[in-house]
Amino acid sequence: MTYRRFAVTLMVLTVALVLLAVACLVFGSVDIPVDRIVDIFTGKGSGNKAWDIIILQSRIPMIATAALAGAALSISGLLLQTTFNNPLAGPSILGVSSGAGLGVAIVILALGGSLGGLLGENVGSYMAILVGALMGAGVVLAVLIAFSAIVRSNTMLLIIGILVSYLTSSVVQLLNSVATEEGVHNYVSWGFGNFSGVSVAQMPIYAGIIILALIGSALMVKPLNALLLGTRYARNLGINVSMTRNILLLITGILTAVVTAFCGPIGFIGLVVPHIARMSLGTSNHARLVPATILAGADIALLCALASVSNPHGIIPINAITPIIGVPIILYIIINRRRIQYFN
Repeated sequence: MTYRRFAVTLMVLTVALVLLAVACLVFGSVDIPVDRIVDIFTGKGSGNKAWDIIILQSRIPMIATAALAGAALSISGLLLQTTFNNPLAGPSILGVSSGAGLGVAIVILALGGSLGGLLGENVGSYMAILVGALMGAGVVLAVLIAFSAIVRSNTMLLIIGILVSYLTSSVVQLLNSVATEEGVHNYVSWGFGNFSGVSVAQMPIYAGIIILALIGSALMVKPLNALLLGTRYARNLGINVSMTRNILLLITGILTAVVTAFCGPIGFIGLVVPHIARMSLGTSNHARLVPATILAGADIALLCALASVSNPHGIIPINAITPIIGVPIILYIIINRRRIQYFN
């Protein structure tokens, strides 16, 4: 792959990111003239207080939330696929998202938390749901690490991840059966997936954690490339494979848990986007794959957000949109797997 292809790909993804962000500003359930939006950004104000609030406190946070969530889930999928050397690995497939969801369910259903209170303006209140998601994702990752030391087959490890997802779903169903009506309603609403749930007050914590974890993943480029060549070769290069795997899984757990806590269990993005980046670049070199995956993930998430809010009959759940994009791509990958070289 030439550097020119890499540069062109990044340019296209960046331009798409800007255009999608602008589209998310312009289109929505409330029609706001473009010139009024420009006036808001230039400090003149639109002359309509409701429009100012929608742009500054709703659409801009939604754009930032979606872009960061897409980047976080996509990088999580990339790290898991490289760590387990499996193109079908991802936060949702391996049960990491389900584990984070179980942690949220315990906070909302078992502890009687109110989504409005837990995700309100008070930092101490919405931190509870974040801690629950982190602990849930951490437990699943610990299980995967334990089994990866015993099970050498990537296919079997994938099956174990699916079984963990079923187990966590079963526990959630049990919690639903004993929870209050309000708790069940809050949890079901959260499970639909939504990029509009992060307020301006919550944004520093949400964005700060994700950006730090993304920087951490970028710093792991050399070990990631070494893992592509096999664990024995990586050890010969002086890479501590066990510690590297644990760091990668820690980064994955943090990114997945934060997005799941604030946005719900978003599916398919973490599984699909790394493949889009690989096919666009024609390489598995993580020095180029990591930035492309981040940008592509942000683009896909913004596209889903735009489709979600552009429906005139109401907001469409994000998890009703992602399979429409993800399933055809995954089917293409499965059918053409022999012709597509991922780990080389």
